[in-house]
Amino acid sequence: MNRKNNVRIAAFLLMLGAFQANAQQTVSLKNAIQYALQNKADAIKAQLNVRNSEYQIAEAKAGALPTLTGTGALNYNPILQKTPLPGDLIGQPGTVVMVPFGQKWNSNIGVSLQQALFNQQVFIGLKAAKTTKEFYQINKQLTEEQVIEKVSTAYYQVFSQQQKLEAVQSSYESTLKARNIIKSLFENGLAKKVDLDRTNVNLTNLETNRSQLKNAVTLQENALKFYMGMPIEEPISLVKEDVQINPQLLTDQINTDNRTEVRVLEKKKQLLQYNVKATQAAYYPTLSLIGNYAWQGFGPKFPIGPGKSQGVYWSDYASVGLSLNIPIFNGFLTKSKVDQAKIQLETLEQDLKDTKLSMSLDYRNAKAQMENSLDAIKNQTANMELAQTVLDNTRSNYQYGLATLTELLDAENALVQAKNNYSNSLYDYKVAEVQLYKSQGELLNLTK
Repeated sequence: MNRKNNVRIAAFLLMLGAFQANAQQTVSLKNAIQYALQNKADAIKAQLNVRNSEYQIAEAKAGALPTLTGTGALNYNPILQKTPLPGDLIGQPGTVVMVPFGQKWNSNIGVSLQQALFNQQVFIGLKAAKTTKEFYQINKQLTEEQVIEKVSTAYYQVFSQQQKLEAVQSSYESTLKARNIIKSLFENGLAKKVDLDRTNVNLTNLETNRSQLKNAVTLQENALKFYMGMPIEEPISLVKEDVQINPQLLTDQINTDNRTEVRVLEKKKQLLQYNVKATQAAYYPTLSLIGNYAWQGFGPKFPIGPGKSQGVYWSDYASVGLSLNIPIFNGFLTKSKVDQAKIQLETLEQDLKDTKLSMSLDYRNAKAQMENSLDAIKNQTANMELAQTVLDNTRSNYQYGLATLTELLDAENALVQAKNNYSNSLYDYKVAEVQLYKSQGELLNLTK
């Protein structure tokens, strides 16, 4: 019986361990980006804008389609208007008779049809609506690239803080072992109290630094999850293999026309051109086909059910015609609007010019940062190896009394500093790599 219980307990512990192992989700950079593109509010809103553009096209098409309107009215006239007529009409020559016109009740039901035959604003609106959809599609891609940039940068920032934490943790464990040895020697009268105190001070400083870095890692992980659109309480772990050095083939020139930002501005420019044309269309006449059909009832009684026997009469009428509207003068209102639309277009031209210049600057800065970071990574890698060798030698010499405690602590701090410098250089390189992809319009490569 005890054996069965032990087996059950062991199985339960294995299941619990498996659950805890799976509780923390391992997230690669690719997974983080894909998750963000599906869950981040910015990406979702960009998708909704694309869907909304379909409805905007349908709205623009409505102006070119016929409109059919139904009408109905019911009126009661308690006092009929009277008109003076010559009495000769009723056999009373030389007199004026006040005769009421109309009926107490009248009603009508009808439909009205209107079809635009020529309206320059409607035709331009149709072209602009299609361009609006293209604008939102490109803007969706731009939003996705912005999400990728934020997620990638935050991902590398988490990894950088984790590396610094690991360096301090390693130094803390090494210093703790040294402190325990010195404490044992001090208790046996073989070490000075000042050496023990100095080691405790250094240990406390490392513990404080470790606590700060743990908090920094948590804050950066929270920022990453925010940019991903992931619940903040969801535990995650990163894939270290994603933070590797991938030397890029750098060139001196880039084609800014391929950048999504430029394509968005070019499409916006096209929309503003349509806006100028649509505003100018107010100068053009409009022509519409109009048709009406109605059924009217009137009489002294409620004109719904009763017929001629009750004095209620019904008749229908119809009309078909053309409506022409020719603008002549509106106080230069249209001209002012056209001038404003042209100014908006010229302003965008300057934005486009400045954006291309900014992109060239971003590329050159990213290129310079990558080259500088590669040199720094190379130097810091060698520096870490050297600092580790110095620490090993100093630790060995200290054990034999050939080095002071100060030298040992300095060697420990030098190694931590070298590792931190390496982490900073690696982070700078990866961020510059993201900016390089961005400047080349190739951020989507990070999703592959």
